[in-house]
Amino acid sequence: MDRAAGRAGAGDQDKRGSGPIRAARHMTDPAPDPWNLDGRTVIVTGATGGIGAAIARGFAAAGARVAAVDMDASRLSQLTDEMGPSHRGFTIDLRETASLGPLVAKIADDMDSPTVLVNVAGVIKRAADVFSVTEADWDFQHDVNAKAVFFLSQAFARHLRDGERPGSIVNYTSQGWMTGGFGGSVVYNAAKGAVATMTRGLSRSWAPLGIRVNAVAPGLVDTPMVRTPASTEEDIQALARQIPLGRLGVPEDHVGVTLFLASDHASYITGAAFNVSGGFLMY
Repeated sequence: MDRAAGRAGAGDQDKRGSGPIRAARHMTDPAPDPWNLDGRTVIVTGATGGIGAAIARGFAAAGARVAAVDMDASRLSQLTDEMGPSHRGFTIDLRETASLGPLVAKIADDMDSPTVLVNVAGVIKRAADVFSVTEADWDFQHDVNAKAVFFLSQAFARHLRDGERPGSIVNYTSQGWMTGGFGGSVVYNAAKGAVATMTRGLSRSWAPLGIRVNAVAPGLVDTPMVRTPASTEEDIQALARQIPLGRLGVPEDHVGVTLFLASDHASYITGAAFNVSGGFLMY
């Protein structure tokens, strides 16, 4: 090796992490505990749903204060009572985008400034086929699944920017963002595709602010969205046979990756999508 080149390479290595964008941790620092989120305030939307409730409980168990957001006041009350007095429920229709900035401010006033946002809330309106989809179907699913994600993330990031705090956003997409779905589910999956693309764009836009944005893409999860009233056990088993790991997911399968993305262990990860599909989605 040319000695000058070798010296230049060593000098470059010495400067790593010393520029405007610095490594959050060095190898000599104590390893962070990914499950210890003591002192952090976390917003979880769709908090009374299957995946949302599991994630809210997971953050509570890891020591975070959970701001649980949902439309169902009764189920929110049950969830926060179960998790304990450090956690609060906030009832809101996420489609009311003018209320999202005040929501973040209220969470900061009532609890503490949130530094983690997990956008789990999602809706699907099934149609018999693509020709049966109405404009109202389209608007409802995109308003909740994409528009609300953008404007709540915007309000959250603005709060972090104004307070000069770093933070983490975890967006829930779906394996459908890649596969496209079929029939009447195309609208739902189009909205989830928007979230996947949005995640990349926001991660680039907000990286200079220290705000990381990542996505989790669930596969077939054993929740009412998959196990509908019309489903038979044979239908469920047929779905499970399509999955390399041989079973449908459960809400708790998504807790670990979400806590990881919110933690210091993920401090160098942004713009990524994590598939939690039992191997169904591979690319």
